Amino acid sequence: MTGLPRDTVLVVDDTPDTLGFLTAALEQAQLTVLVATDGASAIQLLAHVTPDLILMDAVMPGMDGFETCRQIKAEPALAHLPVIFMTGLTDTQHVVQGLEAGGVDYVAKPIVVDELLARIRVHLANARIANRARVALDATGRFLLAATADGRLVWCTPQAEKRLAEAGFSPAGFSVPRNGSLEVGNRVLSFTLLSRTGPDEFLYRLSESGGGQEEAFIRQYLSLTTREAEVLIWIARGKSNRDISDILGISPRTVNKHLEQIFTKLGVENRASAAALAVGALANRT
Repeated sequence: MTGLPRDTVLVVDDTPDTLGFLTAALEQAQLTVLVATDGASAIQLLAHVTPDLILMDAVMPGMDGFETCRQIKAEPALAHLPVIFMTGLTDTQHVVQGLEAGGVDYVAKPIVVDELLARIRVHLANARIANRARVALDATGRFLLAATADGRLVWCTPQAEKRLAEAGFSPAGFSVPRNGSLEVGNRVLSFTLLSRTGPDEFLYRLSESGGGQEEAFIRQYLSLTTREAEVLIWIARGKSNRDISDILGISPRTVNKHLEQIFTKLGVENRASAAALAVGALANRT
């Protein structure tokens, strides 16, 4: 009989005895164990495989656990991984340092196996809930992303990643601007804060406009409202109603209502004719 897939835990520790002890305990608990003996090896391993949780020794030669965690969290594809620190350092400053580095929990050595397993189960469950939410967002095709309080990108939906890429930005190292917008050529990317989704995670909607110049010209030239001009500009750029809904942050039904008004005002019967008028107007403007 085949059981459910095992959760995978990466253990990062430079002490062979500790690695052996933890490997045996975790495998006994039906977890798959990966091992790295230093921070650099852990990061190299993560380039090829993504575990469900990381147990990280805080004190290691070379790159310590805190710096290793920071580098892991700097990668959007890995930032969601829960990291539990293990160490004999239990002073408040070290606990705070671990949490600030991106850890979700802290266990003191010598490790009590039952306590460690209980904490692992809790954080694995939380990670699964968060992952299901991201999968749902990805499936809807929404232009959403999450960032820390200082703007560092934590994760984004495929649609948002595509839009950033089209504007010349890579998710790695990207930060949401403090003023909420970025000018890229004749486009403006806008980041609207929707809600706080964690202690240091904020959800944003990414939208795009033409920078206002084309919209302003079309509005005046064709006697449309500002929103109608925005909708028409995106129709002229070949976007679907669903795309326009996401871009402008309005419902598809509202897009349809604006289109009805646009058709009436322009005396056309379909979006192709409306787009042709807009393209012609923009091509002839001085």
